[in-house]
Amino acid sequence: MNSRTFKLVAAFFAIYVVWGSTYLAIRVAVDTVPPLFAAGIRFTIAGIGLFGWSQLRGARAPSRLEWRNLTMLGALMFLASYSGLFWAERTLPSGIASVLVATIPVWTALLEIVVFKRQRLQWTLAVAIAMGLGGVVMIAIDSTSAGNVNLLPCLAILGSEIAWSSGTIVTTMVKLPESKTTSAGAQMMIGGVMLIALSGIVREIPPLPHISTTAWLAIAYLIVAGSLVAFTAFQWLLTQMPTTVVTSYAYVNPVIALLVGYFLGGEIIGARAMAGSGLVLVSTVALMMSRTTPNTQLSRLKSQEVLSAET
Repeated sequence: MNSRTFKLVAAFFAIYVVWGSTYLAIRVAVDTVPPLFAAGIRFTIAGIGLFGWSQLRGARAPSRLEWRNLTMLGALMFLASYSGLFWAERTLPSGIASVLVATIPVWTALLEIVVFKRQRLQWTLAVAIAMGLGGVVMIAIDSTSAGNVNLLPCLAILGSEIAWSSGTIVTTMVKLPESKTTSAGAQMMIGGVMLIALSGIVREIPPLPHISTTAWLAIAYLIVAGSLVAFTAFQWLLTQMPTTVVTSYAYVNPVIALLVGYFLGGEIIGARAMAGSGLVLVSTVALMMSRTTPNTQLSRLKSQEVLSAET
């Protein structure tokens, strides 16, 4: 195996397996750490690391206008998006959470059609969107234990992904730093600080929670592996491979997350939720491979460049 092949394998492992496994890491972290505080710690530290690294490499610092836009996107794509995800994973299996996150293309398409009028509704899009929404309904009503309906955490994640999708579209409409690392780092850093502030407002802190060793390790994994290593691998892959190949992580991650949650997290997923997950994944693949306008393609590419996350 030559050097380039090894780098490609390692990079795809990072965006497929590492990003897919971050959902279980989130569940482990929020088992003992307040969710907003845990998310805030993750993105504040990761954002400072990415932003600082870009500045050390000579990237131009954001202008006042760019800082304003970065603050708006930090609120949409990190405060609003990850507060719901981290909170929901206190009760929702990490694999199911990852599948719900995979509905981002559904909400992006709906927003572009209904709100921003940037795309026309074609029958292929309508079928893909209907499959995705049908899958979400099946997941939400799935009975995994004693017939409980996991509706509220599902709605929290869907609201979070609508916020992320809105940020995805807004990203293509505002002026941002040319360096994608600077932009992503600043958004993470700002969103992380907002999450910590919100944690204080809702009285998660003070006092500071007792964080177990396991939770610390999970948060460290999210920062180093999920936000720094995998993001760097993703950025590099965009320069080496076709975008459609690189962004395939969007429908590989949920599969990895379901497997990791089942084998390592002991999560039990009901048959209805598995069927719903399948519908969501088929919908995601169909939407990402559908013929779209140039603006939509650019929107999707830029959304990947500011991480998900992901996670």
